[in-house]
Amino acid sequence: GPTVISGVAWSGRGSIPRVDVSLNGGKDWVEARMSGPSHDKSMHRFYHEFDWDGSPLLLQSRAHDSTGYVQPTKNELRAVRGENSIYHNNGIQTWYIDEKGNAENVEVS
Repeated sequence: GPTVISGVAWSGRGSIPRVDVSLNGGKDWVEARMSGPSHDKSMHRFYHEFDWDGSPLLLQSRAHDSTGYVQPTKNELRAVRGENSIYHNNGIQTWYIDEKGNAENVEVS
């Protein structure tokens, strides 16, 4: 059957009407399914279903908020804030999923 991933997204600027999901480190994106209505400054759950063949994945999600802000990559964030910024780091996080389904936090540049 299908594999379902789920997560939550939020924004301190507004609501989250959309989240995109990538299974290949940001090369391709698909729109996730959102649960229920989106409210300002609150968490909003998203889901993505896909047929996983067991090959490794580089899983990412990217939030869009109601002000038009799109969650940046870590490189985009560093270009604006510099290399030493550690607070309010909202860059896209990558998870390496191996063939057994184990997840590891990794960085994709």
